[in-house]
Amino acid sequence: MSPIEVSVLTKAAPSAQVDNLALLIDNSKSINHLHQIHAALLRRDLHHHPILNFKLQRSYSSLGLLHHTVTLFHRTPAPNVFLWSSIINAHAHSALWDCALSYYAQMLAHHVQPNAFTLSSLLKGCTLQPTTVVHSHAVKFGLSSDLYVSTSLLDAYARGGDVVSAQKLFDAMPERSLVSLTAMLTCYAKHGMLREARLLFEGMGVKDVVCWNVMIDGYAQHGCPNEALVLFREMLGKEVRPNEITVLAVLSSCGQLGALECGRWVHSYVKNNGVGVGVKVNLRVGTALVDMYCKCGSLEDARKVFDGMEGKDVVAWNSLIMGYGIHGFGDEALQLFHEMFCVGVRPSDITFVAVLTACAHAGLVGKGWEVFDLMKDRYEMEPKVEHYGCMVNLLGRAGRVREAYDLVRSMKVEPDSVLWGTLLWACRIHNDVSLGEEIAEFLVSNDLATSGTCVLLSNMYAAARNWVGVAKVRSFMKESGVEKEPGCSSIEVNNRVHEFLAGDIRHRRSKDIYSMLGKMNGWLKARGYTPKIDLVLHDIGEHQKEQSLEVHSEKLALAFGLISTSPGTAIKIVKNLRVCLDCHAVMKMMSKISGRKIIMRDRNRFHHFENGSCSCGDYW
Repeated sequence: MSPIEVSVLTKAAPSAQVDNLALLIDNSKSINHLHQIHAALLRRDLHHHPILNFKLQRSYSSLGLLHHTVTLFHRTPAPNVFLWSSIINAHAHSALWDCALSYYAQMLAHHVQPNAFTLSSLLKGCTLQPTTVVHSHAVKFGLSSDLYVSTSLLDAYARGGDVVSAQKLFDAMPERSLVSLTAMLTCYAKHGMLREARLLFEGMGVKDVVCWNVMIDGYAQHGCPNEALVLFREMLGKEVRPNEITVLAVLSSCGQLGALECGRWVHSYVKNNGVGVGVKVNLRVGTALVDMYCKCGSLEDARKVFDGMEGKDVVAWNSLIMGYGIHGFGDEALQLFHEMFCVGVRPSDITFVAVLTACAHAGLVGKGWEVFDLMKDRYEMEPKVEHYGCMVNLLGRAGRVREAYDLVRSMKVEPDSVLWGTLLWACRIHNDVSLGEEIAEFLVSNDLATSGTCVLLSNMYAAARNWVGVAKVRSFMKESGVEKEPGCSSIEVNNRVHEFLAGDIRHRRSKDIYSMLGKMNGWLKARGYTPKIDLVLHDIGEHQKEQSLEVHSEKLALAFGLISTSPGTAIKIVKNLRVCLDCHAVMKMMSKISGRKIIMRDRNRFHHFENGSCSCGDYW
């Protein structure tokens, strides 16, 4: 302490000394200064004074010296409720939830009754089972009606997934603060109850940036990215300043939709307004930008952001490696993996998924095995189902289907439906019907069959003109209630994302779209195109099967792109499912007919269609 501070304490009356010391503790910003104050308390025998002891413990905790707080607490005779609450809060603040619960149990054992601060501190990180116990204690000690306690309980139930209990608490609140409203809104949005969340959101009189973030992120996390972007525009229109969480949710939505221009606008907004709104292109935002640009098909922009980032962590490296991988640029992904190794960043299991994905999409079998062995031998990581899935994809692409099947059978982990689907697709591409049937029987008998695996098997039967097999699969799907997931394709034009389902007629330019679709069919058939009607599962005539193929969602998106963008510009389409063989063939031909580059992202990877060929080499 400074000489002036010592003088003030020496001359002051005892009560004033306490007040002055309490003020010094509260204003202490360094560990050294706090130690000096602590020493002064010891010299004046004031270290057990309840107010000063409480403030000293709290200050040590806030400066990250939890062990000092604990030592002080245990040297305090008969700590009161404030000291017990302080030590519980200190551990909760440090995410040491078990310790916080242990201190709470000791507090009760010492017959000290909790207050509202005790329970609200305890509930910050409680899982569901302890939350129910704390709730019963809140009722027992007459604290359940306290706004802070009830809001903390609501938040804890929401985190634990007990929406019913959270809703009961919310409905029983005599008055609802912005905090309680936000907690309930968050509960509806982390659990996908977007309709209920939106109704609550619209009914809120005052909405701060946290409320907007919860709703926008809820849409982004639960497959409604278009709604997230619409709400973001509304937020800006209301002059609510976005923060980093907003930007991360919006960039995620742009990536899901492939909305490149919207993503670029957000990037520009952050660069031009970041200081004013407290958002900078830091590691988190930079990684989100890399991920967004990769998913939107602009590796050039992704690399530019990546190269400008400082202190890149493994997540940032993974994002760009995966970006190269899903675009089919295996050599570039491997080079980046080597650079990562050279700068001393240790790869994670996700790194190996990214590198193996790159090898699979580029057909690099030898390199893939090297990376797979490197993961086990050098980094001592046990491969997960995702790593085996990449290897199955890699081997299947190379036509080594039986080898892929043997690898699956030798796995130490349980294969999932995605992996089996990958193997089935390899069987479909290489016409290995017998192995496909063997796999399908295994899936059905183990209740692992999905709509995707059923469709693949049916397509295999149809390609082999085995109509009995097709009928059998159809019958199984009907009896089991397995429904084919509807295809949806989106395209961004003039900063707006337009979505299409198969046979969609909802678009305001529907008449023009179908007119262009008719022209496309004429151009295609004049150049020898034959629709792959064997892909249609429905029991209808050949002409109807052709009509069914003609209106697939990606073809509607392409037709809209052709009438809505300038000649010569690239057309970018995002599909929620794996692109079918017929649409893939059409995209290749249309890239040559139109003289346009067509970039499509399906569920598995990017396809760059140019001058009649595709970057995937007709395997995806």
